[in-house]
Amino acid sequence: MADKPHMNLVIIGHVDHGKSTLVGRILLETGQFPQHMLDKYKEEAKAKGKESFALAWIFDNLKEERERGVTIDVAHKKFDTDKYYFTIIDAPGHRDFVKNMITGTSQADAAILVVAAPEGVMAQTKEHMFLARTLGVKQMIVALNKMDDTKPPYDKAQFETVKEEVHKLAKSVGYKDDQLQFVPVSAFVGDNTAKDKGKMDWWTGDTVLQAIDKFIVPDKPTNLPLRWPIQDVYTIKGVGTVPVGKIETGIMKPGMKMMFKPSMKPGGAVGECKTIEMHHEQIAQAVPGDNVGVNMRGIAKNEIRRGDVAGPMDDPPTVAKSFKAQIMVLNHPSVITAGYTPVFHCYTAQVACRFDKIEKKLDPKTGQVKEENPDFIKTGDAAIVKIVPTRPMVIESSKKIPQLGRFAIRDMGQTVAAGICLEVEEAK
Repeated sequence: MADKPHMNLVIIGHVDHGKSTLVGRILLETGQFPQHMLDKYKEEAKAKGKESFALAWIFDNLKEERERGVTIDVAHKKFDTDKYYFTIIDAPGHRDFVKNMITGTSQADAAILVVAAPEGVMAQTKEHMFLARTLGVKQMIVALNKMDDTKPPYDKAQFETVKEEVHKLAKSVGYKDDQLQFVPVSAFVGDNTAKDKGKMDWWTGDTVLQAIDKFIVPDKPTNLPLRWPIQDVYTIKGVGTVPVGKIETGIMKPGMKMMFKPSMKPGGAVGECKTIEMHHEQIAQAVPGDNVGVNMRGIAKNEIRRGDVAGPMDDPPTVAKSFKAQIMVLNHPSVITAGYTPVFHCYTAQVACRFDKIEKKLDPKTGQVKEENPDFIKTGDAAIVKIVPTRPMVIESSKKIPQLGRFAIRDMGQTVAAGICLEVEEAK
């Protein structure tokens, strides 16, 4: 596996459109599901005279075990194709998906949007499409699933109708044609997942797995200035202060002078990188995605903390006095008005921020302005808002450094909203 390029794949779509079944089917077709378990289910199904249910049972058992909190062998969430090695970012509900996408180590490189061909576009299909776009997922397969269930079964006309509907939606939120692939599939039966087109002899395009191999590994953002959010800070005897975290953008080399912001030191703490370690080995340079510990000279442990960000002296991280953002409200029990102060989760920082002003309400399907200066926004709304952090925090405009411009908004133990920073008013 190690010699293949790795990608993070998120599978999204309306509830009940067959996400789990498609995941199960992909794992099965790529040999990730242990044969002995498959045989066991087949035996049980046969004994009950329900052979055709064997597959469904696999998916149900996967699902049931997950609901019972039993972790099934992690292999289930990883698979290889001919070209790549994938990790599936599991998205049971879109709130979890959003939090993983923003604060996890799992920025999605690509998405599969599952849409049931008999039903077509539903409310959550629209939300997920808008979110994927907002959060920077640049390539997507639209899997038109349940083709075995159209009337008549495997109906090409129904595929074309729904494809057109999803295509319109994708264009309206800003996807370009070369970022999209449309594939008909029956995850339940297995038609057009791997090699076999099954009963869709009219289909001349790719199967799901062939389409997955057409994804492109995104370039690592090494051309952007260094941004290194801190996860933890350790003091190691005989070594000194060792901050740890994942590099988001740019390149880090020993000898570099860096500035940490906001930091406990007014104006930012400055230190020099002596050595960089990854997996207990010294490395000559660190690039985006690398999780590193760095031996810093000139910085005391109490000067920096989790949520600070390091950057080069000539282009240090931006500390916001306020910022303008585009958000989508995913789940709020009542309404959001000016003055609301939930916690913003952004890379490793968690900072309470105040909604200073709701400037515009947008149509979440198209991003067009629906209302200027609305009194409130609620679940399902998209909006442009002005935000004021209650204490100093680093955030970058998504035009400059998108990796540090994404955030999730959490309150009452759940993800209330998600968004991206459009512009920053810098704190002086």
